[in-house]
Amino acid sequence: MTQRKSNPDLTLNEIPSGYLNIMGYVDESEVNGPGCRAVVWVQGCLRKCPGCFNTESWSFQINQLISVDSLAQKILSNPRNQGVTFSGGEPFWQAPALASLARQVKAGGLNVMSFTGFTLEQLRSTYAPSGALDLLQQLDILIDGPYIQSLAVNSPNSPVSSSNQKIHIFNPALQDQITWASDQIEVHIFKDGSRLITGYRGGLELAE
Repeated sequence: MTQRKSNPDLTLNEIPSGYLNIMGYVDESEVNGPGCRAVVWVQGCLRKCPGCFNTESWSFQINQLISVDSLAQKILSNPRNQGVTFSGGEPFWQAPALASLARQVKAGGLNVMSFTGFTLEQLRSTYAPSGALDLLQQLDILIDGPYIQSLAVNSPNSPVSSSNQKIHIFNPALQDQITWASDQIEVHIFKDGSRLITGYRGGLELAE
């Protein structure tokens, strides 16, 4: 069990081709990137940053498997979604599947953004997770760098959670749309009465 936790490849290999292992999903979020967008929280992260708001996402064990094709259809079926944000967990551990998802939603006219604990330089290096460059090529915005509790930013004027993190805007059309803030939250209430609270420094909380 210790080996599995220290080597994500052991569990990543259990994810069927064309599928993602996710922690959660929501439509119509307005606090996880520019405009109204879908958010995909992937399962699995090695960093275990102190103060992390999504500790349930650390495990690489299979949580919820969903095919890339069905998730793309779900995202595109909601006319209010203007874009998609990948969060986690660490999205780049599932870069090949997310790159495929990004291509499909971009073909439908949506923009794509991702958070990552890696730096852009690390993602461009030979030590990056498999498929990292492919996913980078599909992104319109990247927020990189791990969350560092001692550098936390609690401001309505900051879209990053800690001051070491950087915003990389690859699509100039979104240059003036960095309007969300790391201290915003929103609550989604579903038909079964369950709630999802998100937005505050990227946090995701599910409640009955």
